[in-house]
Amino acid sequence: MHAPRTRVQRRPVHGVLLLDKPLGLSSNQVLQKAKWLLRAEKAGHTGTLDPLASGVLPLCFGAATKFSQIHLNADKTYETTVRLGLKTATGDAEGPVVESRPVDCTAGQVVEVLDRFMGPIEQVPPMHSALKKDGKALYEYARDGQTVERAARHVVIHDLELLDMQLQGEAPHLRLRVRCSKGTYIRTLGEDIGEALGCGGHLTALRRTATGPFDATQCIALDAFEALDEEGRLARLLPVQALLDGHEAVMLDAEHAGRFLSGLRRRGDWADKERVAVFGPVPGQNADTPTVPPVLLGSAHTMAGELIPGRLLSPSEIQQILETSPEPAT
Repeated sequence: MHAPRTRVQRRPVHGVLLLDKPLGLSSNQVLQKAKWLLRAEKAGHTGTLDPLASGVLPLCFGAATKFSQIHLNADKTYETTVRLGLKTATGDAEGPVVESRPVDCTAGQVVEVLDRFMGPIEQVPPMHSALKKDGKALYEYARDGQTVERAARHVVIHDLELLDMQLQGEAPHLRLRVRCSKGTYIRTLGEDIGEALGCGGHLTALRRTATGPFDATQCIALDAFEALDEEGRLARLLPVQALLDGHEAVMLDAEHAGRFLSGLRRRGDWADKERVAVFGPVPGQNADTPTVPPVLLGSAHTMAGELIPGRLLSPSEIQQILETSPEPAT
């Protein structure tokens, strides 16, 4: 007879966990595991990694989910291995080989081809992807044996570095480091490079080493995170404002802070800025009480001398953050 399952008592948790996603698990599986370990009420991630990919996966909890879109749009860095000479149905090692060709390119041709993929390029999204067409994911069409027309997408390859090259032997391959814009499919890039070399290719390894300001050295492995006690897990969370890297900081006084949190625009002598992080005193704080450092109120942009609210924290979220963060950061 099975013992009854213990119901997890959820609680408000706010912050960002930088996780090193392991191979074999989907981004959502990792997210749900971390959410369960933290007993968090609300969680989300900042863009998926394939199960066959590992690396940097920022997970957002509580108020941090309001700013996750910022990192969906962030530049990413990957390290990948392209197996030359074999083309698969999925563009990676998961699919069956559909074509085999000899690899007879030279090192000089490899360098020349890689140069061609630098800068703005167009990619046709792979059929084995979560991109939707007519409300249905492309991989669902692929599973049914269908190929549908996909529009090319504009992406930017900021840097394409050749880390290693083996053009002879049983497993010719290229190892690459790619820094790219949002929406870049590394599987497609690997396939396109293979086609340009005349031999085809597919990915055999993929690791994300950075996304926006976060890199792999800041991340914790899922098993290491699970091994921590509850206090240790909470200590791994970065503050919500870690997602607002590169935003101009604006400080408001109590009167302006209260109105800003109500969604009202404020006037001031601010220069035009697209990305602003707004800080101010704790809502409802009595002027006679000891001063608490300014807290994050939300995001905004400034235009024509106006501070225009974006995503805002609620007073209850701010209070919960203060209760769990002994030293609120600015």
